[in-house]
Amino acid sequence: MKYMLLIYGDEAEYNRVMTEADKQQEMADYYAYTDLVRSKTLASEALHGIDKATTVRVRDGKIITTDGPFAETKEQLGGFYMLDCKDLDEAIELAAQIPGIKYGSVEIRPIFEF
Repeated sequence: MKYMLLIYGDEAEYNRVMTEADKQQEMADYYAYTDLVRSKTLASEALHGIDKATTVRVRDGKIITTDGPFAETKEQLGGFYMLDCKDLDEAIELAAQIPGIKYGSVEIRPIFEF
């Protein structure tokens, strides 16, 4: 079954508490994690920060754009892995190993297969 593992974290807090060495170590941890799940990975990407986000809405036929993420939340979507797992238990086990989970959260969403 295919699962999307959505990685959320608080960008402001991350930038406040993480040293450059911490950030480099986390990237090394992400490379190791990516190698771990390579055989199950259908797609994975990191996203630019929320300062690069643009939200689009259409109201009364007019396109409205807003700088920033779509919702006012403490945590922002930072990236994802789409994995092909045998079941939800395996997806949970793999999500628990994502480096960003130490300071954020990972949302697991099953993918519809039409």
